[in-house]
Amino acid sequence: MAESTFDVVVIGGGPGGYVCAIRAAQLGFKVACVEKRGTLGGTCLNVGCIPSKALLAASEKFEEAAHGLAKFGIKVGGVELDLPGMQAHKDKVVKDNVTGIEFLFKKNKIAWLKGAGKITAANTVEVEGVGAITASKAIVIATGSDVTPLPGIAIDEKRVVSSTGALSLPEVPKHLVVIGGGVIGLELGSVWGRLGAKVTVVEYLDRVLPTMDNELSKQAQRIFAKQGMDFKLSTKVTGASVTETGVSLTVEPAAGGAAQTIEADTVLVAIGRRPYTEGLGLEAVGVELDRGRVKIDHHFQTNVPGIYAIGDVVEGPMLAHKAEEEGVALAEQLAGQKSHVNHDLVPGVVYTWPEVAAVGKTEEQLKAAGVAYKAGKFPFTANGRARAGGNTDGFVKILSDAATDKVLGVHMIGPNVSEMIGELVLAMEFSASAEDVARTCHAHPTLSEAVKEAALAVDGRPLHI
Repeated sequence: MAESTFDVVVIGGGPGGYVCAIRAAQLGFKVACVEKRGTLGGTCLNVGCIPSKALLAASEKFEEAAHGLAKFGIKVGGVELDLPGMQAHKDKVVKDNVTGIEFLFKKNKIAWLKGAGKITAANTVEVEGVGAITASKAIVIATGSDVTPLPGIAIDEKRVVSSTGALSLPEVPKHLVVIGGGVIGLELGSVWGRLGAKVTVVEYLDRVLPTMDNELSKQAQRIFAKQGMDFKLSTKVTGASVTETGVSLTVEPAAGGAAQTIEADTVLVAIGRRPYTEGLGLEAVGVELDRGRVKIDHHFQTNVPGIYAIGDVVEGPMLAHKAEEEGVALAEQLAGQKSHVNHDLVPGVVYTWPEVAAVGKTEEQLKAAGVAYKAGKFPFTANGRARAGGNTDGFVKILSDAATDKVLGVHMIGPNVSEMIGELVLAMEFSASAEDVARTCHAHPTLSEAVKEAALAVDGRPLHI
């Protein structure tokens, strides 16, 4: 190996790691990124965000072509699914993205060291197949997360799959059971449901999307049920028996009660993700963990000087954009800048159809904290652009402080809300009031007019309902 000494060594080439590496290189640091996967991009680009969105987009088009065009006066016949072709689209999207990251590494003169990395000292990383490298400024742990297993349920990626296996099923299952009513389960359940599978979602808690605003999750469940999803809430899975033809799941009420059996072709385990720290040598060098996550201070530094951590391995939502923001902030802090991340304003999105997006506090959180607030809501049924596009399910809800009118939380379900939430994140970053949003001119006709109307509704004066 020609180079063995760097300023910054990043372990992990996912969104947090590769973005941190690029920003550090832009700031003049000599950077190496250690990644054991054969491609850059981490879980997100390879087997997570990007391929799932490719399948979501493709399955939405299939659903629309097969069932959704007649209302627009378009007659279509003989629509057929070409699953290998759809998978090829997904694979091309992944390839284009990961090769794009390779280009950015070359552009920014970042050394990509291919192999598993293990920290052996505060400034040394042993890279499998490469050797020891040193970091004079910082070692950054950005190893992401892995699938959380369900005790007693063995994932074989054939009959019982994780999110990774669910991206590459060789055929559409007749009956797909999704264990977990969170983001991943609902997104992948939507994909296969549109392609013809019967989808049953088993959720331990009493509602889907349990971390989101209660009204939002209830509306989402109603819409998904209308689309054909079946929900078994407050239900736990106690066992699974795999046969040559499928899986027999044993479930029972979460509070206890009589068990029942569900027969499925395929079972997707989607109960969440856990930090990935395996084989990093953290215990040997004394890096402290907190419930499996790497413990850091407000500057992303661990208890061992010179070793930092970002992304899914540290506290906070396991989201690619949160990891990216932390990667940028850390690189800039290492260069002496005063960057930070406002973790209260990390938006969350569910890429089903309709989409779900939220930022800030939920009504339940505000009530629990004793905060007096006002709520304004506007339905997409009253939005002209939504009517024109035939996508009228959902609403925009804005919560503001009762005394100051400062926006405290925003919750949306509807068409393209993933692209609309950014306006409210920006507004909240600058401490805008609901009135500020209401007095901002929005183009007509656009879906984002629902944001303006919800802001007007906070003050009890919406114009179009």
